Amino acid sequence: MKLLLTSAGIKNPSIANALVEMLGKPIAEASALVIPTAAYPAGGPAAAWRIVSGRAMSPLCEIGWKSLGLLELTALPSIDAAQWMPVVRETDALLVGGGDPLYLAHWLQRSGLADVLPSLRETVWVAVSAGSLVAGPHLGQDLSDWQSPTGSVEALRLVDFGIFPHLDNPNMPEFGLADAERWAAALDVPGYAIDDQTAITVIDGEVAVVSEGNWKLFD
Repeated sequence: MKLLLTSAGIKNPSIANALVEMLGKPIAEASALVIPTAAYPAGGPAAAWRIVSGRAMSPLCEIGWKSLGLLELTALPSIDAAQWMPVVRETDALLVGGGDPLYLAHWLQRSGLADVLPSLRETVWVAVSAGSLVAGPHLGQDLSDWQSPTGSVEALRLVDFGIFPHLDNPNMPEFGLADAERWAAALDVPGYAIDDQTAITVIDGEVAVVSEGNWKLFD
């Protein structure tokens, strides 16, 4: 799986160009499934609707996909995998919206999608905030207000570094540089603090930063 880990979506031409390169074709020729699940505990149904309808502050769905479907993780355990698994395997990109990382990780695992991800060699995981956090080795539970009914929840461990999103966003004072430094001090792996104009790409294990803003690597 290829990963495009962002703080706030496809915010600038550099990130958009990186996405096209990872897809191997124009966005207008690519299919995508959007996963808004993380939004529910963080902003409710309205937040999920904004992601799906392309009205969120983190561009994902509105960038001109050839086709777009909705993959709601909370529904998957109650339906036959044959109804959704083939579509997941055929799609070019999974668009993972922001919200609560713990809730998202819980439903990725309970839905069975987490088990499928390692086999999706050419699919691009296009993630915003919480969708980027769950790809790492740690979830950062201090960023979640949701409590799992089943106990501990594991991150996906698709990458071996952590992400601190929304660096120095004036509307999110809890994501300042001093906060990032405290976060990094508690890590046992490298960590990237990225602002909303920055993304991290991971292709065949090779990590690169794409940015028109500010970021910092804590190694």
